Amino acid sequence: MSNQIWQDDGDKQRVRDASDIIRIIGEVVALKPKGREYAGLCPFHDDHNPSMAVVPHKQIFHCFVCGTGGDVFTFVRKFHKMEFREALEYLAQRAGIELKPRRREAVEPGQEGISRSQIHEANAVAAEFFKAIYNHAEHGRSARTIVEQRGISLAMVEKFGIGASPDRFDGLLMTIGKKRMDPRAFTEAGLLRTKLETGHMYDTFRNRLMFPISDMIGRTIAFGGRKIDEEDEPKYLNSPESRVFNKSATLFGLAQASRAIQVQRTAVITEGYTDTIACHQAGLENVVATLGTALTREHAVVLRRLCDRVVLLFDGDDAGQRAADRAAEIFFAEPIDVVVATLDKVTDAKDPDELLKREGGLEVLQKAIASGVDVLRYRFARVARSVEGGGIAVRSRAVEEEVARLADLGLSDVEPVRRRMIIRELARLADIGEETIARAIPVARGARRRPGAPPDTTASMNEGPATSITRLANGPLRTIEALLGCALCDPSLLATLDENARAILAPRRFETPDLQELAGAVLDALGTSASDLGSLLPMLATTEAQSAATILQARTDRETTSDPDRLRRHWTECLRQAHLESERAAPLASGADTDALLARIAQAAGRSQRFGGDLKVYPRPNGR
Repeated sequence: MSNQIWQDDGDKQRVRDASDIIRIIGEVVALKPKGREYAGLCPFHDDHNPSMAVVPHKQIFHCFVCGTGGDVFTFVRKFHKMEFREALEYLAQRAGIELKPRRREAVEPGQEGISRSQIHEANAVAAEFFKAIYNHAEHGRSARTIVEQRGISLAMVEKFGIGASPDRFDGLLMTIGKKRMDPRAFTEAGLLRTKLETGHMYDTFRNRLMFPISDMIGRTIAFGGRKIDEEDEPKYLNSPESRVFNKSATLFGLAQASRAIQVQRTAVITEGYTDTIACHQAGLENVVATLGTALTREHAVVLRRLCDRVVLLFDGDDAGQRAADRAAEIFFAEPIDVVVATLDKVTDAKDPDELLKREGGLEVLQKAIASGVDVLRYRFARVARSVEGGGIAVRSRAVEEEVARLADLGLSDVEPVRRRMIIRELARLADIGEETIARAIPVARGARRRPGAPPDTTASMNEGPATSITRLANGPLRTIEALLGCALCDPSLLATLDENARAILAPRRFETPDLQELAGAVLDALGTSASDLGSLLPMLATTEAQSAATILQARTDRETTSDPDRLRRHWTECLRQAHLESERAAPLASGADTDALLARIAQAAGRSQRFGGDLKVYPRPNGR
């Protein structure tokens, strides 16, 4: 066995029963009630229309587009990229459950590498170390002075975990040695470096005010360090990217702001750590910041799952305007409203941090946010200013370039109301009719994939073989797969199988490892209390098998309209078809004569006449 951790199944069930899947998923994806279920944007593919269903009475989720599904463990493992033990401990801690003691299995040769959980642990140890230094009477004095000068309260220091790194090369390194931890995890996290000349390790962050950077559930994944001595360079030093830290997909303060963002359905984005902290201190808790980079499509994907509106709080200078232009392109085809708010229209303060230190600063900032301009209108206004005083040729060329760029970004895919607004703004810019602009759009370069967007899943499905899970969600099912779906909807159907019929569902008859694992678990659970989907999912070792089980059950339930009679008829017909397929596949005995072959053909024809040509077609409601 590989480097896995043994765990009693009782813990899995206790934690699963205590974990509300609606609450767990709802913290990272905005969910809306839809009948007995909840719907939200699926985080496992490029989803623009809510295609993920969360079913509270079954404590499962599933996506009808990409096929991903399972229970609360499946979601946590896939979304937060956790091993099973990490997910178990995370959910147990949330539920206040104490897990049973564990023991580690032997590590196989070649599997001694650093795991993601070790990198997370290294970052957590470093965060505590930096907090201890910050609170140290001597070593943290300079850092505390800066914090006091910036007007950051003790509550914000605690909320954002602000710390300090000591003014020495081996402060963290010595702590790691005392704890007898593997320094390789700290090196991979970017907390330690190695001097090429000597091979000696040293601390990456020295004499800096430390800002932990967290993921959506509050795990420290990186750090930003601001210089304490003005002579030091650079002013800000960030952790390098690692297996747990993707700079382009991370927003500072998201763990602290995500709940407020969902409640207010709006996210405000600033350009710096201290701006975000100042906003939270003033009571604006739906505020986050980029990590010194431009907004990316990964940021847009994260935000669109949480809210309906994004406010970009940028400076009014050239850099801020370029950032707004970039944001317009990033958010162009996303189903989310984006506005640009600039401080220069309401104040001479250079940033929110400075503004909020002034009397009445909060009201001024709220006014700036409320008066934000739609990001495309902001962009078009800049284009209009650039052609002021120009003739028809200048304006026409500017509009042609803008139409071509928007076509590249997917103008034809934008929902109709927003598309009409874009055409109207372009027509006003060019001082020509909207019909002329509308006719010009198809002549442009045509709708293309947005920069950074994944390939279109529909096209890829038509061009080549789809993945197993995607096919189960949207493609044709084999007869034995349809039988599995029926059994997952009503486990009592399995009791109707004799030994020969059970062989039809033997794992070896399935083509992919996920379905083989699922079929084996279904047969193993035959006649036990674990044969229902909720109890079966924890028995499956892989998230792929859990997704296969969930999507087959959900698809069968939907296509039989949750009608037990219709489900049983479909089960019977698929079972007959499966027997027929087995007979067709069985080889004739050696020396069989022509009469035997003709008899088999006649038998198959008779079955087809009695039961129809395609027994996998779902019966219509009421037998129609």
